[in-house]
Amino acid sequence: MTQDIRQWLAEIKGLQQKLVEVQQERDQAYSSATNWRNLYETEAKQRRTELQMARETIDALRIELETLQQPSPDAITYDEFLYQQVEQWQQPEELKAQLLQALLERDRLSQSLEEEQQAHRQTRQDLTTALGDTMDLLTKTKQATQANLALDPNQPLPDNVVLLRQPAVSQPDQPESNSKSPSPERPQPDLPQFQS
Repeated sequence: MTQDIRQWLAEIKGLQQKLVEVQQERDQAYSSATNWRNLYETEAKQRRTELQMARETIDALRIELETLQQPSPDAITYDEFLYQQVEQWQQPEELKAQLLQALLERDRLSQSLEEEQQAHRQTRQDLTTALGDTMDLLTKTKQATQANLALDPNQPLPDNVVLLRQPAVSQPDQPESNSKSPSPERPQPDLPQFQS
């Protein structure tokens, strides 16, 4: 009998353990379902917001398109203004006077345009000449610097200073005939002469 009771108690404990495990699995399933539901609701809310924004954008673009397809009130007003002006000219003399005024205005605007184009051409030519002169000056300066370096390659040049010609330095203990002078075989660079 005791054996039966122990067996029953062991089965009860096993069932209780299984019940606890099942309850834990159920709680995990509930938790997972809640997480999935929250993710779904967040995603659905985001999609609804994007859909609403897309609808608003489409509506705004539709309104803008309709506005652009309609003629502007200024254009209608100006056209009507011109039509009203033309309708006021009943006599041929008035028409001739207005035509003459329009032709004179056209000629004035054409002359103004021609002057502006000429000024533009002159400015372009001046800028091209200035650019060419600057390039020539830079080329000459570069050549002079290279010539100075060729005369005395061991002499470093200071920053931002370009020497066109280094003065000959005679040492007091050596005769003047031993001073450095360019060899007759090598041509002398064409450098500007400075007067002191």
